[in-house]
Amino acid sequence: MAKDPENDARQRAVERIRKARSAPDGDVQLWVDQLRTGDRTALARAISLIESHRAEDRPRAEQLLSVAGQHAGKALRYGITGVPGAGKSTWIEAAGQALIARGHKVAVLAVDPSSLRTGGSLLGDKTRMSELARHPDAFVRPSPSGTTLGGVAAATAEIALLCEAAGFDRILIETVGVGQSETEVRRMSDLFLLLLLPGGGDGVQGIKRGILEWADAVWVNKADGGPEQLAAARAALAVYQGALGLIAPPPEGAPPIFRTGSALDPKQVGEWMDLLESRLADAMGQGRLEQRRRRQKADALAGVLATEALRYFEEHPRFPDAWDRLQNEAARTQIPPHEKVREMLRGLD
Repeated sequence: MAKDPENDARQRAVERIRKARSAPDGDVQLWVDQLRTGDRTALARAISLIESHRAEDRPRAEQLLSVAGQHAGKALRYGITGVPGAGKSTWIEAAGQALIARGHKVAVLAVDPSSLRTGGSLLGDKTRMSELARHPDAFVRPSPSGTTLGGVAAATAEIALLCEAAGFDRILIETVGVGQSETEVRRMSDLFLLLLLPGGGDGVQGIKRGILEWADAVWVNKADGGPEQLAAARAALAVYQGALGLIAPPPEGAPPIFRTGSALDPKQVGEWMDLLESRLADAMGQGRLEQRRRRQKADALAGVLATEALRYFEEHPRFPDAWDRLQNEAARTQIPPHEKVREMLRGLD
């Protein structure tokens, strides 16, 4: 009887998963091997470890990231933000399906607002992207934003790395929504897309300049309610084009591209994704994408430095008493806080 190559490969994959699942979590290499077989349970467990706030979990999480990082770096990352009600989840579901139809594996990292009481996600994007979440070539993961600014969760970049190691070559990062610090998602994406609504008019005043000046693409959504809605979408687009025309493009970027359309129309979204993919291919060929990623890595290093410096001082044996004294003194004096903090840190040397 002739051998079935596909069946043999499938059996080998099952055996690798069985072997990896039988290993303890501490065996990071086997865990990463399990990730690379496409085991969703392994990926979900890895993400839970990365999101953990327990100090004892961090060394193992960092080891996992170090090994997984050897198999990452080839995916393209889209950052998607927009005003409330702009239809981000609907657009992402359509865009994800368009990418899958073109042979890609898509991971969606949807950052939800956090519950102040439990710290968990309030919305849960798996319920808002039901078709995409069920697709075998897609993975949808909602994460609570917590206290992190920038429209993303603290571990979003690390989770994206895990998804890349698991074989997803397109990562879609949906932010909480337009706000004062939403541009943080731009620091971890290859293309930053801004979704807006028709009837913008003076609404451009409500969009922070930081969002506009970093947008690589602008889509005015919901241009699907008849001639009046379409005219309103085009008018809004003209307003945003005018505003962006006054702002210089990013150092490693190109002028943004614009479109009106409806996330409910798969053909429109598919054509738009073709255009965005072509733009990323051009950026890669001209070296702009590599320049952007170098800048992102430098920003990431600065962020890690700040985090580790804070952790270093917080773990100093004299820090708790010094911090209590500083807070008590600050309540009784008018000395600027930065002077007192510097004085406290010098005392810990």
